[in-house]
Amino acid sequence: MSKRVGFISFRISGTDGVSLETKKWAEIFEANGYSCFYMAGELDTVPEKSFIVEEAHFKTPGIPELEEIYRVAFSTDKRPPYITTLVHTYREILKKKIYEFIRMYDLDLIIPQNTLTIPLNIPLALALTEVIAETGIPTIAHHHDFFWERKRFLSNCVWDYFNSSYPPHLNSIRHVVINSSAQNQLALRTGISSTLIPNVMPFERPPVQIDEYNADVREALGIRKDQLLILQPTRVVQRKGIEHAIELVARLNMDAVLVISHASGDEGFEYEQRVREYSDLLGITSIFVEERIDDERGLTARGEKIYTLQDIYPHADLVTYPSIFEGFGNAFLETIYFRKPILVNNYSIYSHDIKPKGFKVIEMDGYISQGTVEEARRYLQDPEMSRQTAEENYRLGLQYYSFQILEAKLYHLIATFWGKEATDAFRRKVLQEN
Repeated sequence: MSKRVGFISFRISGTDGVSLETKKWAEIFEANGYSCFYMAGELDTVPEKSFIVEEAHFKTPGIPELEEIYRVAFSTDKRPPYITTLVHTYREILKKKIYEFIRMYDLDLIIPQNTLTIPLNIPLALALTEVIAETGIPTIAHHHDFFWERKRFLSNCVWDYFNSSYPPHLNSIRHVVINSSAQNQLALRTGISSTLIPNVMPFERPPVQIDEYNADVREALGIRKDQLLILQPTRVVQRKGIEHAIELVARLNMDAVLVISHASGDEGFEYEQRVREYSDLLGITSIFVEERIDDERGLTARGEKIYTLQDIYPHADLVTYPSIFEGFGNAFLETIYFRKPILVNNYSIYSHDIKPKGFKVIEMDGYISQGTVEEARRYLQDPEMSRQTAEENYRLGLQYYSFQILEAKLYHLIATFWGKEATDAFRRKVLQEN
C-alpha cells in the first residue's frame, strides 16, 4: 500500500543539517514506494512536489510582523497584547496553508522537521499543533534542536506557547530525537516518550572521490599542492569553536591553509569578524569559501566554478570539528564517510552517543593541548596510519550510522500507525539488506 508523506519545515534547501536529514529520510521513503512532498518557506525540491509558504520561513524579511514576533518574544518577559494578536493572525494564516498542503497532495502522514522543536517561527508551531489535534493525521515529529538547548530562547514572554507546542503532546504524534540527551530531557520535561534515530550517511555506497570536475579544487581556492588543506566544514557560528581550529593550525608549525566552508548564517557576523582577526593574530592563512560552495555544482556570477562540500572533502588532509555543542554531528559523519582524519572536541553528544562506538579521532577536551597537536601531526605525517584508521572508522559508520539503520527505524515507526500492510515494502527491504 503506497502512502503519501508531507515534510514541513522552515527551509528544505541547501546544506544545513535539517535539510540534509530531511532529504535522507525522503530517499528512504521513496525507495520503498512512498511519495514525498514538501512545504516550507524555501525549497529546492522538485516543483511538482513543492508547496512554498513564505510565512513558514525562519527568515521573513518581507513580513515585518513575523520579525517583530521573534524580536519581542525573546527580548522581554511580558508579552504586549499586539504580539499575541500578531501570533494568532499568522497562526490562522499558516493553519489554512497546512490544510491546503494536506488536501493538495492527499497526504497520509506529515513529518514536521524541527518546527515543533525550536521557536524560530512560533505561529507555525501553533498552527501545526492545531491541525494535528483537529485531524488526528499520523505525524512523525523529527526534533533536531530543542529550545532549552539554546540560551537565547530561555528568556522570553512565550512560555505558554512553548508549553503547548514545543513539542505538543498528542496521540497521533510519534516523536523522534537525534541523541540520547534529547530523549532523556524530553521525557523529563514533558513526559513524552520518543524514538532515537541518529543522523546517517549512505555508507552502503562509498562517496565519489576526485573526478574531472573537482580535480582543480586546490588551484581554484589558491592552495598549492605542497600545502596542507585543513577543512572546517561548518557555518561560522560561535558554538563551532573555530578558534581552536585556528590555534591547531598555528601550533602545527606546518605549511597549512584552513578552509572554512560556510558563511555565518542567521546568527550574525560578529563572530566571523572575531575568527578573521584571530587568524591574523596567530599568523595563519584562513580562507572563507562560502561563495564557492553550494549544494549543487555550477558557476558564480563571475563565471567561477561552484563546488559542493563533497567536492572539497577528498582534497582535505585533516578535518577540524572543535564544536562546543552539537545536536548530533553531521560533519563528523561526513568526515568518516570520506575517510579523513578528524579533530573532535569532546562535546557532550559525541562523548555520550558517538565515542563509545569506538571511533578513532584526534580528540581535544575544551582546549588544544600539546598532546592534541602532536597527535594531529602524526596523522599528517603518517599516511598509512591515517588510512588504516579511516578504514576502521568507515566500518563503524556502516555498522551504526548507515541508511539501513534509518530504514529499520522508520519501519518500526510506521508500523505503529498502519501495521503490517503499509510496512511490507520496508520490511522486505530491511530483511533483504540483513
